[in-house]
Amino acid sequence: MTETTSSASPVRTAVDGYAKGEETRARILDVALTAFGNSGFSGVTTREIAKQAGVNLPALTYYFGNKRGLYLACAHAIVASYRNGMAPVAEVYYATLRSPLIVEEARSLLKRLSAELARFLLSTPGAQNPALFVQREIASPGPAFEILYAELWRPGIELVTNLIMQVSGGSLSETEAQIRAVLMISSLTGFLSGLPVIARAAGKTDYLALVIAALDGQIDSL
Repeated sequence: MTETTSSASPVRTAVDGYAKGEETRARILDVALTAFGNSGFSGVTTREIAKQAGVNLPALTYYFGNKRGLYLACAHAIVASYRNGMAPVAEVYYATLRSPLIVEEARSLLKRLSAELARFLLSTPGAQNPALFVQREIASPGPAFEILYAELWRPGIELVTNLIMQVSGGSLSETEAQIRAVLMISSLTGFLSGLPVIARAAGKTDYLALVIAALDGQIDSL
């Protein structure tokens, strides 16, 4: 009796389908972040994004519903990325800030926090696309503004403001500290978006250590 082998294709599991679906969704999001960052919400169509992502329009609709849904999903992805990169550090600082700090403790924590943010922004592949998306929402608030404000900007500004006030030893009002916090945070995102210009003018180099040193100087001057 001869043994026969089946030529049937292996059965795809639900896990296989889920993994492929997540890969497709992530690819669409990646393309959308670049497109929206470069052209804004009204400057790009879902058809263009679907084509660049290598999917058909119904696939994009399946995952995100419509253009607004895709745009909001980009905002949530940015928030999740920041949380994954910064949350473990931020949680330590929030716990520490429950009790008053002496000036040097607050200064050390603020330097560590700013350094971690610099590392996250300058060392994360493709970070310029989310930065452009965020800057567009700041310059011209759109559908994602409230998400980014409530889940990203406000918590970050509150944390840095609190530390700056403690570094100043009470010499700064809350409003003055808030202004310095916004300037410090926005200087990093501004540097990231201007990095191609800086690299062309000054040559390509590892800017991270220089940026951290500059931030330390700002903090020491408080």
